[in-house]
Amino acid sequence: MGLIVSKAVGNAVVRNRVARRLRAVCAAEISTWEAGDLVVVRALPAAGAASSAALASDLHQAAARVGLAGEAGTRP
Repeated sequence: MGLIVSKAVGNAVVRNRVARRLRAVCAAEISTWEAGDLVVVRALPAAGAASSAALASDLHQAAARVGLAGEAGTRP
């Protein structure tokens, strides 16, 4: 898993806060992914003002769109 948090998200303090929150959210979500899945998460500028719950919801929705959501080992 990789993270991209550009300067468009905010200053260094905001970018680091967003990166920490995204790492925590991904750590909880990663258990549902298959071994070998490669994922890159790019934070949009709105992520700077988003709560951890909003980031988790957005990540889960994005994972579902690309077929990563669900229990590990249950994907076709």
